[in-house]
Amino acid sequence: MNYETIIYSVENGVAEIRFNRPHRLNAVVTEFYAEVVDALNQAENDVDVRTIVLTGEGRAFCVGADLKEHKKGERTELEKLEYLNLANDVCQRIYEHPKVVIAAVNGFALGAGFEMSVSADFILMKDTAQIGSPETSIGTFVGGAVTETLPRIVGLSKARELIFTGRRIDGVEAHSIGLATRVFPEEEFATGVKEFAEVIGSKAPFSMRFAKQHLNDMHQDYKSRLATEVASLRTCMLTKDWQEGVDAFAEKRKPVFKGC
Repeated sequence: MNYETIIYSVENGVAEIRFNRPHRLNAVVTEFYAEVVDALNQAENDVDVRTIVLTGEGRAFCVGADLKEHKKGERTELEKLEYLNLANDVCQRIYEHPKVVIAAVNGFALGAGFEMSVSADFILMKDTAQIGSPETSIGTFVGGAVTETLPRIVGLSKARELIFTGRRIDGVEAHSIGLATRVFPEEEFATGVKEFAEVIGSKAPFSMRFAKQHLNDMHQDYKSRLATEVASLRTCMLTKDWQEGVDAFAEKRKPVFKGC
């Protein structure tokens, strides 16, 4: 379908959702959130899509809420609530999506941009890109379950620093604290993201889905985790991909997984 605020494309098993409001540094409005959710649903239903990349058009990933729209003060209380719920829906959809989601942070990732990035499975950044959560500096608050996910990624002390101070950090520092998985100079960014996404996409889909579910679920105890891992392994063993993996190993070739 045609979108107004994003560009959706699929190539080599990678679905790219490109935020497309460069005139506003990809600041979010209600329509933006609704279209991102729709694109994520489309990617889930496409059997050819193995990984999803979120990125931004222009010099920003996403700078957060469109404060120009907020300042108009034209929305009803119900519309404001709808906007906030959509913001959470996007982050939850990213976090719980059955396919791996990569935030390719090409420029400023602030506020909502930060929240979507932290909700993704991986953050890849340009070395000059900046990421941060400025909410405490403008009298608002974080969303998207950042207070749950961020401490798990960088530790509680560093999460406190980033949220309390609202400080922006570049790709190099983000990588040094474990927030960014990879950091690239500008001229290598597009190729680096593409190669990383395709490597992830080459793995067995059932295996990847179970891995994401288990790594994201921190509320099971040890014995429960043993049981769910066995159940997931047993499911994998019932797939054609499991046999393909066994055959490829024996034949010393690269496996070709079909997701079945």
